Amino acid sequence: EQIYLAVLDHALASGLFDAVNGSEPKSAPGLGLTAALWADAIDPVPNTSGLALTTARLALNLRVYSSFISEPQDAIDPRILSAVSTLVAAYSGDFTLDGMIREVDLLGASGLGLSAESGYLDIDKAKMRVVDITIPLGINNAWTQGA
Repeated sequence: EQIYLAVLDHALASGLFDAVNGSEPKSAPGLGLTAALWADAIDPVPNTSGLALTTARLALNLRVYSSFISEPQDAIDPRILSAVSTLVAAYSGDFTLDGMIREVDLLGASGLGLSAESGYLDIDKAKMRVVDITIPLGINNAWTQGA
């Protein structure tokens, strides 16, 4: 829970969003920028675990939303990309989330690295422009191995 909240805090601290949610929104966000965080995957990391403890890779998704009809339309992508760049820089700069994790896997040593992908999404009959940031986290000693 602390790791999840630490990742969420970066979006909150940026001051760039009208709303920051710890889950996907059930209704369409407003005309400003909104961010939402959720868990994507968790799996063991081969070749970094020991004989008694397992290192885990936790991938979180942080989605940045903007209404497709916000004005000026030519500013939608630049505004979203600026927010995404700010967040990627924040996760790069807080490489261990103040010592809670081994690393933000920036370059993909254990799978897909820190990355972002854009697209469109319909929510509550509203079209949204979105960018999904994949935030892979390496967590030492996540699980104890036993017989």
